[in-house]
Amino acid sequence: MYFDGLLLGLGAFVMVGLCHPLVIKVEYHLGRRVWWLFLLLGLVCLIPSLFVEGLLSMFLGVLGACFLWTALELNWQHERVAKGRAKRNPKRSDAYYGLSVNKK
Repeated sequence: MYFDGLLLGLGAFVMVGLCHPLVIKVEYHLGRRVWWLFLLLGLVCLIPSLFVEGLLSMFLGVLGACFLWTALELNWQHERVAKGRAKRNPKRSDAYYGLSVNKK
């Protein structure tokens, strides 16, 4: 029996499952200013995946894609927070999210 597909599926499931809450926590605590770090991590995983063989190459490819998606998702999460669809860090100013405060 060959278990490569099963292992890759489980690995992808775990990676995606970990990246989703990571986006929420990172945006809440650090904001979207660290999106470039996930872009860099994605490239650091994707480039070596071109030079190794087998299951390791596939895992690195999936992990790289997850990190690239996380970089995009951080910006989308920021927009969701600004629109009130996700939890906002109360320590951040309204200006950070581009919100205007009407004080009379």
